[in-house]
Amino acid sequence: MHYKKKNKSTITNTKQQSLLKDLNLYVIFGITLSAVMGVSSIAPALPKMANVLDVSNERIGLLITAFTVPGMFLTPLLGVFADRVGRKAILVPSLFLFGIAGTACAFATDFTWLLILRFLQGIGGASLGALNVTLIGDLYEGNRRATAMGYNGSVLSVGTAAYPAIGGGLALFGWFYPFFLTLLAIPVGLFVLAKLDNPEPDNHKHIKSYLGDVLQALKSKKVIGLFAANFLTFIMLYGGYLTFFPILLDEQFEKSSLIIGIMLSGSSLITAFASSQLGNLTKRFPESTLIITAAILYLGVFLSIPFIENIWLFALPIIVFGFAQGINIPSILNLLTHQAPKEYRAAFLSVNWTIIRSGQAVGPFLLGLVYGAIGLSGTFWISALAAFCLLLVASVAIKG
Repeated sequence: MHYKKKNKSTITNTKQQSLLKDLNLYVIFGITLSAVMGVSSIAPALPKMANVLDVSNERIGLLITAFTVPGMFLTPLLGVFADRVGRKAILVPSLFLFGIAGTACAFATDFTWLLILRFLQGIGGASLGALNVTLIGDLYEGNRRATAMGYNGSVLSVGTAAYPAIGGGLALFGWFYPFFLTLLAIPVGLFVLAKLDNPEPDNHKHIKSYLGDVLQALKSKKVIGLFAANFLTFIMLYGGYLTFFPILLDEQFEKSSLIIGIMLSGSSLITAFASSQLGNLTKRFPESTLIITAAILYLGVFLSIPFIENIWLFALPIIVFGFAQGINIPSILNLLTHQAPKEYRAAFLSVNWTIIRSGQAVGPFLLGLVYGAIGLSGTFWISALAAFCLLLVASVAIKG
């Protein structure tokens, strides 16, 4: 792959200026905030949606699954196109589709139509979480890349913190109001089109040779371990935490969607702080050590949740979960970005996004089956098992 001379100078200029003064970084932040919006903004409203739409708690998680499934299949293809025709050519229409289909969900008349529209919204969102990380890899190197990845993880967490509170508050007026938040993706798309100054690819390599290089890079033990770590992390996040923790708060503590949203937001604020420190942490500890630490913290969180009977005691697992997220996900993404050569970085990281989407889709579905079979506590036991598996993967495949 070759990059245009003009864009090479863009990287040089970016290195010379303060990272937080780089407009490109803020464009990436906008993409990230759009990518995380699809789930976190509606999570606190899931119990209310189940009630109003007359859908069981076992099935309401399909609203998350329908959104995440398209990414399992489309993201690698979109990554290939992003390497071949450019990042903007994929990002702009994706953001528009995400915003339009997501807003249309507010007008769905029944659960079936809502699932269809969520699927279309998922098509629009399929590339966003991969290409924002790809852009960081394109624009930054070394510790600046780790710092940018941490900042981006912090912004993601701020979005994850704000959206549940905002979505939960909007749901007090009606189950469909949180979907209007996705309108924000449209101005982000316009912002990407007008302001993003990234090194677009000029790739003339034969497609067969290009795909062969991608497949060869994906075979390493470390890369497979990082993929597995992401899969397990998002089973816990989207299954145990974002789907069934709100159901626990609704069923056993009778908390409103607003209170649930605020509680989820508290965890994400801790994540935002921890992520913002990644550049400093990686100067002292290897990313593999941070991932192992996070796995141990996840394990403690999910083992403790079923035994908590006082609502105020959830403060500790919420804080611990937030810290674990803040050191885990950016560390995984930074290691993966380092493993991805720039010639096929978008395709490489798109495979990772497919893995993430798989975890997002499998988590609510699998734990929904567990919920129906053995009850709510079982969803947290399975989440704890996923945390233990993450500990093994990080100790053997990533650290090794």
